[in-house]
Amino acid sequence: MRRRGSTLGRPSRRAMLAAIATMGFATPIELRAQSPPLMLRVGAVGLQPREATIYTAFETRMAELGYIEVKNFAFEYVRAASIEDYPAGYAQLAARQIDLILCAGSEPALRAARAVADARPIVLIAIDFDPVAKGYVASFARPGNNITGIAVRQLELAAKRVELLRETLPRAQRLGLLFDMASRDQAEASAAAAPSLNFVPRLIEIAGQPPDYAAAFGMMDDAPGEPVILPASPMFLRDRAAIEQLLIGQRVPAIAAFRENAEAGALISYGVDLIGLFHDIADFVDRVAKGAHPADLPMEPPTHFHMAANLKTAASLGVVIPQFLLARADEVIE
Repeated sequence: MRRRGSTLGRPSRRAMLAAIATMGFATPIELRAQSPPLMLRVGAVGLQPREATIYTAFETRMAELGYIEVKNFAFEYVRAASIEDYPAGYAQLAARQIDLILCAGSEPALRAARAVADARPIVLIAIDFDPVAKGYVASFARPGNNITGIAVRQLELAAKRVELLRETLPRAQRLGLLFDMASRDQAEASAAAAPSLNFVPRLIEIAGQPPDYAAAFGMMDDAPGEPVILPASPMFLRDRAAIEQLLIGQRVPAIAAFRENAEAGALISYGVDLIGLFHDIADFVDRVAKGAHPADLPMEPPTHFHMAANLKTAASLGVVIPQFLLARADEVIE
């Protein structure tokens, strides 16, 4: 059973699908100032299945805004096998003559999108990196090029996850910090915060295709029962079921970036609400499609950070999550 806090405010998957099904008689989109195409073609590349709830949320909101699949809207999606395959995926989208690129997640995704964008606008959900610090946009207030969207200050969240683990596991001493090519910065931010909270951090890189999680987790064999952190990464999101099965089997408590990881078995998650982000990014797509220039359209932060606690996992590990943390959680999984 799950208890959800009132701050979520997001429709269920069933409600999303129902909304899409009933939007067939919606009013067509307004004509933009610069003679828009009769069909708006938005392209995206990702590691998740096409039917993932994040994409359902995006399409639901687009339908609410008047963009009806087949009628005046097409969502072109390419599923990549790994982050290394992003360039090929975005090249496929460019060949399909899309109008706008929806780019979500990591810096490698944005690099691949920019390589094929030409004059196409990029609407970005920067989940794993800071696009200002990395030099992709001039500022959040005035991006200054063909990129706009939502930016998550992920390094601050990385440090906050260390704090949550300390509050949950006051006797823990060592801390495993997993990372891949998209999330090294987050692991390093967690490592920087760890000593002040009396953790000895250990950076653990996940490598290989398919990723060898068992070998990586073996690096914590000399610290049985000590916690690990799973940062925001499309790979850790995609492989969440396999990851949590291994961690629970080894009785390792984990805090993760996404609620989906907690639903798969992580002890706690703290970070952005991905379903909410993909719902909200549709408004940026709509504004750009109606003529707004990305260079002048301020990037925005997320409106809410989501915390979930898995009591079933806590019971299996013999961990008691403090009541004050449960009171702050948006979602408690029982």
